Amino acid sequence: MNRNADLAKHEAGTPTKTAESKPTQSPLVDVYENGDELLLVADMPGVTSEEVGIHVDKDTLTIETNRKSVSGAKVLAAEFARHDYRRSFTIPHGLDIDKVKAEFSNGVLSLHLPKSPAVKPRQIQVRAG
Repeated sequence: MNRNADLAKHEAGTPTKTAESKPTQSPLVDVYENGDELLLVADMPGVTSEEVGIHVDKDTLTIETNRKSVSGAKVLAAEFARHDYRRSFTIPHGLDIDKVKAEFSNGVLSLHLPKSPAVKPRQIQVRAG
């Protein structure tokens, strides 16, 4: 899987504005590879699993959040900037997108991207005679 560098490219981490004029930031991501899968680990503090969306369109994987505002509360102090996260990746060929699994715990998204059997390393049995 030589195109994994595309998956790990980092966008600018400074907040931007979306069409809805909400601040959006790229989450920090680590990408790991073993013989069976790519593992993408994204840090998104302050987000709940219900606010995370993962979309695949052709060869692009997008992670984004839509954080709900605190309703009915008057802000007395705000030292933590509430923003949404959004980051897109080019998916390398040879992944089985239908079998992707996502786990979210304590603000960390773990996205398991399994390799298709055609690109997994395999051992060829040699028979005598």
